[in-house]
Amino acid sequence: MIAGLGVDITEIQRTAEAAKKHPRFVQHVLTAKEQKQYQQFKGQRAAEYLAGRWSLKESFAKAMGTGIGKTVNFQSVEVLDNHLGAPIVTKSPFNGRAFASVSHTRNLVMTEIILESEQEIND
Repeated sequence: MIAGLGVDITEIQRTAEAAKKHPRFVQHVLTAKEQKQYQQFKGQRAAEYLAGRWSLKESFAKAMGTGIGKTVNFQSVEVLDNHLGAPIVTKSPFNGRAFASVSHTRNLVMTEIILESEQEIND
């Protein structure tokens, strides 16, 4: 059963500028494993990856219904690319399955997170 859905759109240039302006921005947003993947990229592709991970974590927080804060923070969610380049949620505070999607234009990244629970949610 779907337990949550989150969507986010982020300007790629905005996160790239934040990374240039604040030396610890990348370490704040990306987990150690995400940083390892990020370091493999250069230029526009690196900017897309960073903005994508920022946006995925925002989407995740929206799917949880909490926003970024105590329950969901940038280090509590990890999304790594598999061998085909698909984003896979490898760590999260959600007790269930999480599905991720990322799409880019030259200027924007759009992400979506779907949270799936094995239990039915009763209103």
